[in-house]
Amino acid sequence: MDTRFLQSFIHVVESGSIAEAARRLDLTPASVAQRLKALEASVGSKLVARSGRNVRPTVAGNRIMERARRLVDEVRDLKSAASGTDMPAGPLRLGATPTALTGIVPTVLKQWVARHPDIEIYIDPGSTVRLYSRVLAGELDAAVLVHPLFDLPKGYAWCPLREEPLILLTRHDVSGRDALAIAAREPFIRYDRSVVGGRLADDYLRERGIRPHVRFELDGIESIAKLVSEGLGVSVLPDWPVIGPADPALKKWTLPAPRPTRTVGVLWQPSSVRAQLVQAFVQLALAGKRRRTG
Repeated sequence: MDTRFLQSFIHVVESGSIAEAARRLDLTPASVAQRLKALEASVGSKLVARSGRNVRPTVAGNRIMERARRLVDEVRDLKSAASGTDMPAGPLRLGATPTALTGIVPTVLKQWVARHPDIEIYIDPGSTVRLYSRVLAGELDAAVLVHPLFDLPKGYAWCPLREEPLILLTRHDVSGRDALAIAAREPFIRYDRSVVGGRLADDYLRERGIRPHVRFELDGIESIAKLVSEGLGVSVLPDWPVIGPADPALKKWTLPAPRPTRTVGVLWQPSSVRAQLVQAFVQLALAGKRRRTG
């Protein structure tokens, strides 16, 4: 049995669409359909059923889904362990939040290419909640994300890379001396309260009796920063990293202490076959952190 057929089956079931599975696998829909037929012939059962453009697993398909995932993972682990070098073979499956992708990961990848040019990294962007779940499910080897507001489960490793205190973000021409007074006075762009940074910001303002005049609420720090630069409001955000020159249209204000801080770091499972690759990534990230602060 070709594990590529199992991988195609998994993608079809997860996406509910042969066309979407083909896009993820960089194949034609006809190729994915052929793989499904070959897999069904191999196991002797119909595994998926079509309903218009949608595809759903049959009873047999549901029964083998988890085993198919385990088989694919086991084969991938076997290939990594069979490396002829002192490092496991890749690819390293790495998740990263949008701000990590633009502020932390690029400099680490530059060092990675110089040190490990033959080891590929597959990067999966997403929110902290999504990446956290994928690491725990074994779908990612590691993720650069925000530490949740609860303790991490036992058996997982965590390395902090950056502390990001809350700041007030305004246009450069906003006047005033008191950051909290400005937050209370100006139209406000709220950072999504379903994410860690947004919850910290909302709690901070509430504890100080500030009820801002909310104009928008959304996730995505850089998207909020763009709205602020256009003069659509001010916002309380974690002080995220930016590669290159800062936007001259923006101004960051220090908030009165005590101000909450979110921690960005790497989460991974030390027992993974590719844990050594994760540790190599973490060491490069820490070295870059020392250069920036030193």
